[in-house]
Formats: sequence, C-alpha cells, structure tokens
Amino acid sequence: MLSWPKKQFNFWQYLANFWSVMFFLLIIWDFINDNFITEALEVFGFIYIGVLAVYVGNKEFERWYDRHKAQHPGELFVIAWTALILIIVGLQLILQKNYELPSSVISSYIAVLTILAVTEKSKSLHQKHHARRKRR
Repeated sequence: MLSWPKKQFNFWQYLANFWSVMFFLLIIWDFINDNFITEALEVFGFIYIGVLAVYVGNKEFERWYDRHKAQHPGELFVIAWTALILIIVGLQLILQKNYELPSSVISSYIAVLTILAVTEKSKSLHQKHHARRKRR
C-alpha cells in the first residue's frame, strides 16, 4: 500500500504564500505612492487568485481522497486580508490621502472570502462523509 510522507513539500502552498506576500507588499507600495502601480495590481491579482485557487483545489482534492492531513487554516488568509484593507482604509482617512483602493484589491479580497467559504463547506461535508464511513 502506498504511504504518503509525513513532511511533504507542497509546491502550491509555497507558491500561494509567495504570491500572498508579494501582492500584499505591492498593495502597500501602491498605497504609499498614491495609486502609482494600480494597473500592475490587476495582473498580480489575477495571478494571486489563480495560484490560490489551484492550491485550494489541490488541497480539497487531497482531503477527499484522505491524503490531506496538514492544517493550513484559510482563516489566516482572511484575517490578513481584512487587517490589510482595514489598515489601509483607516490610514487613508487619518492621513487624508488621495488614495483609491483599486478594484483588483477589492475583487481579490472577495475571491479569498469566497474560496474560504467553499473550502469550509467542503471540509464540513468531508467530515460528515468520513463519520458515516466509520459507522459502517
């Protein structure tokens, strides 16, 4: 029987984390420089959400085939995104900056919320399915 290694290199997890950090840094740079790279944020947003979707899809596939054991809570992504947006909006008001939160940032935040909601539902369904299998 095939056994999965306990500590497995997860390419998609590292790539999603890399793009998260890069995108956050670029959003902060855009804020500091008053929408200087707003157009570039659109490209980075597409890449970020694409990589995140592949990572989460892969993770959910592994969960349903009982190969996913590690815990990487999606709530941390949502907390980080919420904090970033609240801080930017708060600083914008306090500093009275002429900054407009790019639509690519808002749509990326909504995509992260949506992805978390879907994975939470999938996890719940998997736990119910797994519990029924154990009772058989």
